[in-house]
Amino acid sequence: MTKKFIAKEFLKLAANGHSHEAFRLYVGKNFKHHNAYFKGDHDTLMLAMEESSRKNPNKIFKIYHALSDGDFVAVHSHVKQNSADLGAAVVHIFKFESSKIIELWDLGQLIPKERINENGMF
Repeated sequence: MTKKFIAKEFLKLAANGHSHEAFRLYVGKNFKHHNAYFKGDHDTLMLAMEESSRKNPNKIFKIYHALSDGDFVAVHSHVKQNSADLGAAVVHIFKFESSKIIELWDLGQLIPKERINENGMF
């Protein structure tokens, strides 16, 4: 399995309500998460992902791009909480040690109803 494959599988599992499995399979010891709205540890993120799936059982998650550079992988995706939601463009940046995720950054931009850019966000 490539690091790019692991990063994408981690996100797919987490988006579909299987965060415990995603963490068990793909996350290494001493994991760090870098999001200003959460504590930076393994359990906090895993439980937040689980709660999000419970609150939004019809979540739609689509990956558009995945880039790999050494121990880093970036995944550009579209996340919608339900079919009526415009959603957000999200970039997850993963740092790996061997084949395990040891750090994760996530950045998102809400998709506005009215967009000036004719190229779209994806």
